[in-house]
Amino acid sequence: MNLVPLGNIVAALVFAFVGIFIFVIAFMVMDKLTPYHLWKEIVQEHNMALAILVGAMSLGLCIIIAAAIH
Repeated sequence: MNLVPLGNIVAALVFAFVGIFIFVIAFMVMDKLTPYHLWKEIVQEHNMALAILVGAMSLGLCIIIAAAIH
């Protein structure tokens, strides 16, 4: 009994990896465009305001990527 065709699963995995790859590249570009190192500021310096801002930017970026892939 084949509930979900294998092609659909493969397509979903490919689109997921493409989306994650694009998100990582976009995050690295955002990190290079800012005058400070985002990861260092958030993790080592405990900059909560920057963490909230980067989280909001990440969610917005993910929504845009998901809409573009869909």
